[in-house]
Parts: sequence; structure tokens; C-alpha cells
Amino acid sequence: MNDSLDTRKLEREVKNIYRDVAETPTEEFHFETGRELAERLGYQPAELDRVPTDATASFAGVGYHFDLADVQEGDDVLDLGSGSGTDAFVAALYAGETGSVIGLDMTDEQLEKARALRDEAGMSTVSFERGYVEELPFEDGSFDVVISNGVINLSPNKRRVFEEAGRVLTGDGRLVLSDVISERQLPESIKTDADLWAACIGGAEQIDRYTATIEDAGFELQEVRNNDQYEFTSDQATNACQKYGVKSASLVARVR
Repeated sequence: MNDSLDTRKLEREVKNIYRDVAETPTEEFHFETGRELAERLGYQPAELDRVPTDATASFAGVGYHFDLADVQEGDDVLDLGSGSGTDAFVAALYAGETGSVIGLDMTDEQLEKARALRDEAGMSTVSFERGYVEELPFEDGSFDVVISNGVINLSPNKRRVFEEAGRVLTGDGRLVLSDVISERQLPESIKTDADLWAACIGGAEQIDRYTATIEDAGFELQEVRNNDQYEFTSDQATNACQKYGVKSASLVARVR
């Protein structure tokens, strides 16, 4: 955990950015949003056609991992940092009527939008709850699959996130995520800047440390792949990508 980072400021900055992603997704951010991004990352048009249009408009993920997740009919799925609900809705297509999906988010505007879209679409197996990825409000062994997309890099305590994911997973459960990582360790000047964290840059962990943290939390890593189709859009973000190898990767890990 980064003790020199102003975590209260970070939370405010993250909520402000993702409030705007929910309410005005066509604004310019450090990152892309929308259906065009989702399709380029690997989401299938047939999947997205069955997801509320306003959810995909606010899509701000960094990769596609549903092929790795292999969500089956009847699975119970948790989406960490569910935003306006794109991934939760896609997961529900695979989990079917006998499965369930819970999206967890800390931003009220995202939750309000996701719940309204869920109700409009009549997707009764999907629910959205307010909470923090470091303190999951669920019982041990509640889920078969935990997914997350572009969120864990925003947490100043990644080890805690992975430990909590392991706790709420069943004995043979799997963690599947896409996230922003780096090839080289970022300098303190970036890692202590709440604005750069909120922009999905400052919290990018060096990939070897990131995967080691997952394994230390009780997981066996099964596959890691780069998402070459993901790009940041602002000059500030692009410079960090070039200098420190900040990029997107997807992975799957199973509970040991």
C-alpha cells in the first residue's frame, strides 16, 4: 500500500471522473469510452446488442476477458467496479436464468444508471450494490467467478483486493480481469499523484509485482495476455505509456 498517496483525494477524484463517465460519456477523458472501444477490445457485437445501449455508451474497460472467464449457466458472478453495467450484463447472458450477477461500485451515479438500465431491460438476475473492492460485503464462498475491468489499478491496496476476491470465491473459483499495468516500476512522483491515479496511470503496478501479489493472495495464475488494442488518449497518459510501458493486460487465476 502506498502510504504517501492521499487516498481520500484519490477516492474523490475517481468518483468525479466516473460520475462524468456515467452522465456525460462523450466527454474527453484520459481514456476512451463507448461501444466502438468495446468491439475493438474483443466484445462480440451479438453480446453488445443484448446489453442496454446506454450502458455500452459509458463502457470504460481496458480489455476483453469473457473467453477466459468461461462463465457457465448457473454461475454466480461478481463484477468489481461494475460502472454502468456493461460487463455485468454480458456476464448475465452467460450465467443464464439459473445464475446471478452482482455488480459492485462506489460511485452513486454509476449505480443509479446501472440499476435503471437493469430495470428497463428486465434483467432480473443482475443486481448492483454500493461498496469498495477492498472490503467486499459478501459471505465467504459466495461466487464462482469474480471479474473486473480496468478497476483494480485504481486501488491503493491491491493485495487486499485480491485477498477479498479469494475469500468470496468458491473453492475452485476463478478471478478473471483486465487491468492497466506497467512494464517498469513507476517513479514516486507519479505513484503519489492522486490525479494520475484517477486517470488509470499512477496506480499501474509493474506486471511481475502485480502477478506476484495475486499469487500471494492464494491464486494460481493460469494465463496472462496483453491487450494490444487498448490505448490511452491524452498526451499525459501517452507519455507514461511510452516511458514506463503502461499498458493493458488480461489474466485468469484460480483459487489454490
